[in-house]
Amino acid sequence: HRCEVHAHQRGVPPAPPTISSLVHTAHEAAKAKGWHDTADPSSPVQVLAWLALMHSEVSEAVEDVRRGMMTEDVREDGKPVGLPSELADVAIRLADTCGALGIDLDGAIRRKLAYNATRSHRHGGKVA
Repeated sequence: HRCEVHAHQRGVPPAPPTISSLVHTAHEAAKAKGWHDTADPSSPVQVLAWLALMHSEVSEAVEDVRRGMMTEDVREDGKPVGLPSELADVAIRLADTCGALGIDLDGAIRRKLAYNATRSHRHGGKVA
C-alpha cells in the first residue's frame, strides 16, 4: 500500500481493483449489513435465493432499458439509477455470492474467456 500512496502522490493513478478484491469488498459489505447472519452457503436453497437476487437485478436492468434509462442518473436522495447502476447491482450480487461460496471468480472468468476464444464464430447457430 505504501508504494501505491507514493505513486499516487507522484501523479500515477492507482491500479484498478482486481475482481478478487471486488468479490472480497462486496462480500464483506453484505456481511456487515447482516445479509449473511443466517445464510448457510452449503444449502442449495440459499444458493438459489442468491441466484434469484441476481436475476431480480437483471430484471431491473431490463426495465431500465425499456424505460430508456440507458445512462446513469442520480436521484435527489443520492441513489444512482439507470442501466449502469443496475448492472453494478448484478455484479455486486455476483461478487457477494462468489465470496460466500469461496468461488475464485477471477480464475473462473479467465478460464471461461480462454475456452470461449477456442469456439467458432457465433457458435451454436444462435441468432441472438
